[in-house]
Amino acid sequence: MKYTVETEIDLPLGKVIELFDNPDNLKYWMDGLVNFESISGIPGQAGAKSRLIFRMGNRNIEMTETITARRLPDEFTGTYEPNGVYNIVKNRFISIPGNRTRYITENYFEFKGFMKVIAFIMPGSFKRQSLKYLQDFKRFAEDDIRNLNVIPLNGTH
Repeated sequence: MKYTVETEIDLPLGKVIELFDNPDNLKYWMDGLVNFESISGIPGQAGAKSRLIFRMGNRNIEMTETITARRLPDEFTGTYEPNGVYNIVKNRFISIPGNRTRYITENYFEFKGFMKVIAFIMPGSFKRQSLKYLQDFKRFAEDDIRNLNVIPLNGTH
């Protein structure tokens, strides 16, 4: 399964990258994220591995993130591997007129076992979840920067 989702953020590219590139900010926009833990490598850099745990409904879903490319703002790509799913997400950020930023994700999924059934029955749920993360990031970035509730950091994701 492949699809692309995007949103426009009412902030300049530099601010958006600062916010995106700080792993401490994940908890503000990744709904359900319970834990983000570095396993190996330099967090946010190509080759780094992290463990993410999400609470979805009444169960926890654990996945491994591996950063495969880091050339911000042009590309930040990672693989995400929970049980039965292999997911590649390519994030891109483009400066657009009006001091705004277009945030685009290209998503690719492969499914195994029972997850093939879930993907067949509910293919739209994956795209909706990806779009929700983009919209939540947009809301976080625009609201928290304006309210000065978050201090952006450089250099890590």
